[in-house]
Parts: sequence; C-alpha cells; structure tokens
Amino acid sequence: MESINTFLEGMGIFSLTLQMVGMWVIAVILLYLGVAKQYEPLLMVPIAFGALIANIPDNGMLITKVNKEIVSVEDGKMTQTTYTDVGFLRLNLAPLDQPVSENKQISSQEEAAKYKEAMTTPMVAAPVVKDGREVPGQYTLTGQKGQNYLVASISGGLYDWLGLGVKAEIFPPIIFLGVGALTDFGPLLAAPRTLLLGAAAQVGVAATFFMALFMGFSKQEAASIGIIGGADGPTSIFLTMKLAPHILGAVAVAAYTYMSLVPLIQPPVMKALTTKAQRKIRMKKLRNVSKSEKLFFAVMVTIVTILLIPDASPLIGMLMLGNFMRECGVTERLVKASQNEIINIMTIFLGTSVGLTMQGERFLQTETMLIICLGIVAFVVATAGGVIAAHIMNLIWRKNPVNPLIGSAGVSAVPMAARVSHNVGQQADPSNYLLMHAMGPNVAGVIGTAVIAGYYISTLTR
Repeated sequence: MESINTFLEGMGIFSLTLQMVGMWVIAVILLYLGVAKQYEPLLMVPIAFGALIANIPDNGMLITKVNKEIVSVEDGKMTQTTYTDVGFLRLNLAPLDQPVSENKQISSQEEAAKYKEAMTTPMVAAPVVKDGREVPGQYTLTGQKGQNYLVASISGGLYDWLGLGVKAEIFPPIIFLGVGALTDFGPLLAAPRTLLLGAAAQVGVAATFFMALFMGFSKQEAASIGIIGGADGPTSIFLTMKLAPHILGAVAVAAYTYMSLVPLIQPPVMKALTTKAQRKIRMKKLRNVSKSEKLFFAVMVTIVTILLIPDASPLIGMLMLGNFMRECGVTERLVKASQNEIINIMTIFLGTSVGLTMQGERFLQTETMLIICLGIVAFVVATAGGVIAAHIMNLIWRKNPVNPLIGSAGVSAVPMAARVSHNVGQQADPSNYLLMHAMGPNVAGVIGTAVIAGYYISTLTR
C-alpha cells in the first residue's frame, strides 16, 4: 500500500497548474501553424513540442539544481556560504560575488598555513570522495584566484544538457555554418550597391529598440526584441541568450512566426509604398561573379567584421566558413554535411531547447504579448525601410534604377523574402524576373543583422 501511495504522489497530474494547461493550448496552436499551415515547420514543430514538454510535470527532463558551497579565506578568517543555483551554466568559479551567510575564525596557525598554501596553487578539479568512494557529479575546485573553494553538486535532466547548446551559444553559430553553405553571395558581389538595401532594412531593428525602451523594457530586452526585425531566428536566439535569456521563448516564437508570415506581412507594405509602374522596373542582367571573387569576399568579410565587431565573430565566422567551403570546390562532403545532416540536427535541438524555455509562469505574461506586438512592428518597419531606401537610390542612379520591391528583401529571411519580392513583381509584370536581384539585399541582410547583434552585445554587456 505504501508503494502505491508513493507512486500516486509522484504522478505529475497532481502538479498541474492552470498556466501549464494554458501553455498546452499555445503549443497546440503552434503545432497547427507548423503542420497545417506550414509556417516555418522545421523550427515551429520542435519549438511547439518543446513548449508542450516544458509544461508537463516531469522528473528527468528539466530538473537541474546546483548546490554550491564556497569557503574563502582572507586575513586569517574563513567565510562560508551554501546556496542552490538553478541552471548549470550559472556555475561561476571566480569572481565569487554571492552573499556571505556565515563567518568563522580559523582555529590555529596550522589551519591558516594550509589555506595560504592552497591560495598559491593552480586551479584544479577533483572528485569528492566519501567513505572511500567518488560521489558522482560532485567536484571540488580550488584556484589561485583566492582562497576560494567551491564544492558543486550538479543534477540535471536530458534537455538541461541539450539546452547547453543554446546557453553556451553553440547551436546558432553551427546553424549559420549550414546557412553559409547554402548561400550564394554572387548576386551581392555582382551588384554591391544592394548592400545598402540590406543595411536600410535594419532600420526596423533600431526603431523597435527605441519603441521597446519607451514601453519600459530594459536596454538589453529592447535589443533582443528589436533584432526580431532582422528576420533571422538564430541571430535572435544568439543575442537574446546573451542579453535577456528570460524572454528567449517569446522572442524566438515571435521571430520564427513572423519569418513564416513574410509572404503575408510584406506584400501590403510593398504595394503601399510603390506604384504599378515602379513595380514594373526591369533591372540589368547581373554579371557573372568568379570563384576567386567569392572566396576573397568570404575571407575579407570574416577579417574585417571580426576586427571591427569581435562579438559578431561566432556568427560571421561560421557563416563565412560554410560559404568558403561551398565556393572552394574541394570540400563537397563537408558542404553536403553542413547543408543537410548538421543543420538538420542543430535545428531539432535548437527548436526543442527554445521551446523548453517556455514555461507557463514565465511565458504567460503581459510582456510576452508586448514582445509579439513589437515583433510585427519590427517586420513592417524593416520592409518599409528597404523599399524607401530603394527609392532614394533611384534618385542617385537614374540611368540604372533598381526595382524598389527588392528593397523589402533586405530582411534576412533567406530566400523567402527574395521570393516575395519576385512574386509581387510578377503580379505587375509576369515576364519580369527579380529573384536573383533580390538575393543581393537578402544575403546582405544576413550579414547586417549579425553585425548589429555583435554591436549590441559589445555595448550592452560591458
């Protein structure tokens, strides 16, 4: 009977909350959008299913507790504090800035000498031994930084460890490797001025940043919300994990939802800002770009971007590595792996890990709705910024005008935004082909969004 009672008490059904049930509804809606409507299904489905798992009481998927005990010695006094920290990556060895709960005097000169000697030794990690046996998951760490002794007991579930790929900023850069392997920068190199259109579309990021600040969000939160306008999911996740991890779920859902809605969001804005005659503008055929130019471009973008904005290096470096492998012609196997197996595996883990951050008590808040509303504003402003920039360019290059529709492709939803520009153009003139022209600002938008993310990280984390 006792075992039955223990089993019943351990059932998750008794831990259900209304917030969890509410998140089930949201998860089902997201699954519907991903499966039935095919809105970014490759990421929407893992995110939605991860959100469902995150809101089911469990034992073994999400539980992580880090029990830490710190002992520090200075001027003959020993300070000791014990506390529990949730989340493995919050385990910092030095500096130790946790509150002190208890002070003790060292009882003898011998004891003080022992701690002094430890202060001069290199940092080492050794398992905790009790009764002659090592205790799994427990380690004692000492280091030169002080006098600091830390004993950590770590326990975690499956997705705590997979989630380290997001927390340690591993998944987004690896996905950028695959994006680089899939991307042809030829259209951008054939028409370098389209780089301006990719830059102009980033006005959506800046405008939303200031709007979020006005609405009461912190600078870090505002930057994470504004980057939604870049229409780049991995970059949004990468930046938000750096600056405002507590809103990661809302930012990721908004970013990928609106990315999938680009064919619905952009056309009305594009048509409102152009005339039918402007949508019929034919652009000159792009020149052929040599292999050497593409390879040189990948190397130079890597060097220049990382030198100017080092915090963008994980994204830009992997993006250009993937592209260099694509263009060099001697790494076919690596390119195929990057384009298929690697990016697919990372997409599953990234989506599910993001979904698992969407616990009801955190997600079902007023700020979540504000983030989602600001996300649509970011997309609209980014689209409008690109189209308006194209109009301005036509005042300068009158003899070789650009079709203003390609300005909307400056958001980095590759290649969906370029296809939308092409499709809207064909509605005005079925024989006008804008796809390759639109790819220039489209891939420029990928670089632009990553650079802005690096700028935000460098200025808002220091």
